[in-house]
Amino acid sequence: MRTREDIRRAFSADKFATEAAGITIETAERGHAVCKMPILPKHLNARGTVMGGAIFTLADFTSAVAANGHAEETNTITLHGDITYLNPAKGTELIAEADVVKQGRTVALYDVMIRDELGTLVAKASMNGYVLQSPFPGKNKA
Repeated sequence: MRTREDIRRAFSADKFATEAAGITIETAERGHAVCKMPILPKHLNARGTVMGGAIFTLADFTSAVAANGHAEETNTITLHGDITYLNPAKGTELIAEADVVKQGRTVALYDVMIRDELGTLVAKASMNGYVLQSPFPGKNKA
């Protein structure tokens, strides 16, 4: 079984999410993940609120951790993402929580709720994935 540190190491190869956006993995369980992203000036749009693309990146990355963090023989890739932006973030950090709705042999569906640390519901996303019958590239071989 992979540890959270194994999963963090594997996903560190996603440089856009981990380095550019600053997303960290807080919880990684089979079918469930929690990731955080600090709200920095680089995440803001011209109105001074978090840009939708930054929020979507957090949702997509969190669903990937939930789908692939403990996957032994498969790799789920995003086919389609649907997001509804509900409120501007009021705090200094976004927290995304992804949960499996369906993880089938070829199709996966994950719901992702994004809140700030104050509890403001910022967005809800549904991420559809295609399940490849090959291991996640960062799989720990030990």
